[in-house]
Amino acid sequence: MTATQPFEPPARSVRRVVLGEGNDMAFDTIVVDYGGVLTNPLVETFAAFAELAGIDAGDLAQALLASTERHGEMPMAALETGAITERQMVDRILAELPEDAGRILADGRSFGELWFRGRRPNEPFLEFLRGLRGDGYRLALLTNNVREWEPLWRAQLPVDELFDVVVDSHREGVRKPDPAIYRILLERLGTTPQRCLFVDDTEENCVAAAELGIRSVRFADTDGAVREISALLDRPLAMAADAARGELN
Repeated sequence: MTATQPFEPPARSVRRVVLGEGNDMAFDTIVVDYGGVLTNPLVETFAAFAELAGIDAGDLAQALLASTERHGEMPMAALETGAITERQMVDRILAELPEDAGRILADGRSFGELWFRGRRPNEPFLEFLRGLRGDGYRLALLTNNVREWEPLWRAQLPVDELFDVVVDSHREGVRKPDPAIYRILLERLGTTPQRCLFVDDTEENCVAAAELGIRSVRFADTDGAVREISALLDRPLAMAADAARGELN
């Protein structure tokens, strides 16, 4: 099976966890973000990219802010909805950098190629998710992502093995935290907000989900996320620890 072929999961029972006596809320679906949850933290990827591109990290951050002010939206946000191409995003950033900075990008080197050199899968959390799937939970991926980068991130992750549904911003033309993309997710899943548990490393994305009735876990690190998710699912932490390859204390 190739990374781009659709995955049709086998029929299996779905576990429901009811919270509290007399409460009809039940989690049977775990929805996760991609960058910073299924990968190493964004700050690490950003720093590695700046070094590889030969750009001072502070200059790069300022260029992103200046581009946002000039165009009225973050360059990455426009890229993630398909409003601009990767090349157009690079040109926006280069226009705000000091002269001769980022020559490797100006000479045509792919932004995505350099970006993914600093991006690594979060293997302990992926293993935890495999355990949840083995327990009968449905898994979904809700990601703000980029058309040109799809082969790169799919090559790093067992997407078709793990996820029943993938909702990608560049395909939908809308990104988190816009409520529309959460509604698309729920429609694809054929479920209600109360049956989903959402995991994301960005506060505004968690708040947007919560406003729609989706219980959210703010991902700060793998250990803490595994503990919080396990508690919400009433899942023994010993099982979670085993799934996370013994990284929990």
